[in-house]
Amino acid sequence: MLVQVAGSFRDPSGHVYESNGAIFRAIAPFAARDYQAARDAGVFDRLVGENKLVGLKEVDPTGLFTGTGAAAHLLEHPRIPFISYPYEWSFSLLRDAALFHLDLHLDLLERGFTLSDASAYNVQFNGPHPIFIDHLSIRPYREGEFWAGHRQFCEQFLNPLLLRALFGVPHNAWYRGNLEGIPVSDLAKMLTAKHKLSWNILAHVVLQNRFQQGAGKRADVGKIKESRLPLAAFKGILTQLRNWIARLTPDRIGATVWGDYATTNTYSSDEEQAKRRFIGEFVKATKPKSVIDLGCNTGEYSKVALDAGAERALGFDFDQQALDRAHHRAKDQSLNFLPLFLDAKNPSPEQGWLQTERTGHAVRAKADAVFALAFEHHLAIAHNVPLDQVVGWITSMAPTGVIEFVPKNDETVQRMLSLREDIFPNYTVEAFEAALASHARVERRDVISQSGRTLYAFDRGEA
Repeated sequence: MLVQVAGSFRDPSGHVYESNGAIFRAIAPFAARDYQAARDAGVFDRLVGENKLVGLKEVDPTGLFTGTGAAAHLLEHPRIPFISYPYEWSFSLLRDAALFHLDLHLDLLERGFTLSDASAYNVQFNGPHPIFIDHLSIRPYREGEFWAGHRQFCEQFLNPLLLRALFGVPHNAWYRGNLEGIPVSDLAKMLTAKHKLSWNILAHVVLQNRFQQGAGKRADVGKIKESRLPLAAFKGILTQLRNWIARLTPDRIGATVWGDYATTNTYSSDEEQAKRRFIGEFVKATKPKSVIDLGCNTGEYSKVALDAGAERALGFDFDQQALDRAHHRAKDQSLNFLPLFLDAKNPSPEQGWLQTERTGHAVRAKADAVFALAFEHHLAIAHNVPLDQVVGWITSMAPTGVIEFVPKNDETVQRMLSLREDIFPNYTVEAFEAALASHARVERRDVISQSGRTLYAFDRGEA
């Protein structure tokens, strides 16, 4: 029996369902004609073959689909390894998703099709590579039609990018607070006179904002709907927007606290090699297919895990510059590695309609193994999270993994305590080991630095 995915209510033409780990989409009768047109024209097969569209297979709904309405078709899709959201993407991930969306739209227009909307949630990532997941957004192009998704594209792709490119402000917290993106009306209020001298900003922010404000007051709304946009002009808008977005870069990208950590940490070369060796040996021994790398920085240890045999790595970090570098590394080195933004003291919650539309971090962030390297002290010392809770949270993500304990006398922790009172009498290696023992069995323990940094390989299987 199929169970409807909560967030799919937004598209009545094709609700999404799960059954025993498989993903299905039921196509409503009123949406069947557009689906059949794209299918019969070979659009889906071509895009799937180019790794631009998630796969699909028509299946017999008998015994599966018991929905209240009839389904013209039932599709089965492969499961995306990890569903991420735009508020978890770095600037470079969001920019790549925006460019991918525009390139896909231009490709479809060349073949007589278009996209009915421009939701950023329709783009997911397999490693560093974007892929489109909403087959029913693809429909035949109608001569003279306007870009129906322009406003949505601006609010869910362009405006979050401009927030960082113009003002140096990451989009993540704002986007998470407003799941539809950053409203044109809000961004327009932030613009200076100098910003408005840009033709791109004038066209896609200022004038769009004015149009939206005046649309409800105009008596000639019907005439606007009857207006026609030549196909060449439609393509021109998308191409111009694509070229602009491709040139956008983050503002104020000077050194961040952890952006250069991979090259400026307190490890000696011997200690670094010991750490890499430990992770490599752990992966070869436990053979995890998927790993989570908490505090992944630029992805050094995710790469070690992949080189040792892991199939895919999912990284999390707070530092925007480190995340952008990690994403570029994954692309440049063809790594099946997806680095995402995470404020570990405030992970993504269950939210949206009925608090079920967007799934929280705790439900999605699961893997065969988890790494928390030089990580736990950032929660326990910097943010006063009880050490046993930190350990419990980390070990909940995977049945096995590696945690690094950083003792109080370590240089990094001493810097954290230099401007505040030491209120952590229970932050000791003994307390850490007791907390870990309450959740898992310690398989291996190696001291890797003169300060006493220690790596613990754990296994929950017989804990």
